[in-house]
Amino acid sequence: MKIYLKLAWRNIWRNKRRTIITVSAIIFAVMLAIILQSVNRGSYEVMIDRMVSFNTGYVQIQDMRYDEESSLDNSFWYDEELRDRILNADLRIERMAPRIETFMLAANHTSTRGSVVFGKNPQKEKKFNDFENYLSEGRLFEMNEQSVVLARGLAERLQLGVADTLVLIGQGRFGMSASGLFEIVGILDHPVRQLNNNGVFMALDTAQHLLSAEGYITGLMIAPVHERQTNSVASSLKEELKDEELAVYTWPELIPELLELMEMDLATPRLLTVVLYVVIGFGFLGTILTMTLERLREFGVLLSVGMQRFKLSAVLFIETIFISIIGVLAGIAVAWLILVLIDPIYLTGEAAQAVIDMGFDPVIPMSFAADQFYRQGFFVFLVAVAVFMFPLIKISRLNILDAARS
Repeated sequence: MKIYLKLAWRNIWRNKRRTIITVSAIIFAVMLAIILQSVNRGSYEVMIDRMVSFNTGYVQIQDMRYDEESSLDNSFWYDEELRDRILNADLRIERMAPRIETFMLAANHTSTRGSVVFGKNPQKEKKFNDFENYLSEGRLFEMNEQSVVLARGLAERLQLGVADTLVLIGQGRFGMSASGLFEIVGILDHPVRQLNNNGVFMALDTAQHLLSAEGYITGLMIAPVHERQTNSVASSLKEELKDEELAVYTWPELIPELLELMEMDLATPRLLTVVLYVVIGFGFLGTILTMTLERLREFGVLLSVGMQRFKLSAVLFIETIFISIIGVLAGIAVAWLILVLIDPIYLTGEAAQAVIDMGFDPVIPMSFAADQFYRQGFFVFLVAVAVFMFPLIKISRLNILDAARS
């Protein structure tokens, strides 16, 4: 094998210019494919992180009826015993945050708006997201406090500010009347646009008392130590809670529309990547085709002195792989360097304002997910295998006498 590697390495540098051109084409294809995917995935990673941290959690436990009917009647009892069972079910669970959520009317002295009221534990929310960092005015509520934090959009619609009083009117658990007056202690610029337009946030125990749901929650948000452990943690929890009237969901199951949007949006760069590799594949084929036809006499001599055809094919295959490896590694290195240098991209002008209006920061982060790097090597390997079919067929059908005369 060592001899074959030496032969292959020397052969690819017999025509340096041709090899360099081929390697350069692979470098360009790999680099462009990685950058295209990194830009798109970076934006979606931020979107997913916000939706997961502020809305669904990586894993969420609900009453089994809550998904079909999001009503307080379908909340579930949450106490220390259940908390310990969940934590002991899988040691990869890093943090949990209980929440209660419902729709209520929010009003000032003259007008009313629909709102979504969230009851949260502020200490546990700090571990789950940067909720407090989005406060633009005032402070965060505390447990056992008759106060709320209002999302910026809703505050502007109701023309309310810090130290004003918010009226909440709605229905509690099992049809109980739910209404109260709450001091506004903070204004929040929520990173999720929809919640920024209608969100009201208060302490969990305050919300439970308001809704006649003491001890009950509508959802338990769970985060594993690593994101990749989401599905395995969910499986462990399903096994632990299989005898309870509780359902365990992962975030893709709770917000499938976001995944569908991502898949649709990523279709274009994926198509461009396929087209790019097809073009590069034909260029690669041209190089291997030329190398093979120029060396037919050499192949004939080698076969005539006793070299077996499969060994000769192995040397050519190693040559193809060498060119691919050089191109892929160099392409990954160049792409990584470019991504490091441009990460993140800060938008300005109208583009920045358009992104801000959509509820996002005017920044395009780059994704450094490992799979988008090694996946390009796999694609180039497939191209190399397909290209190798030509010299393989040529050698298998090669007539030694005809090759020696060429």
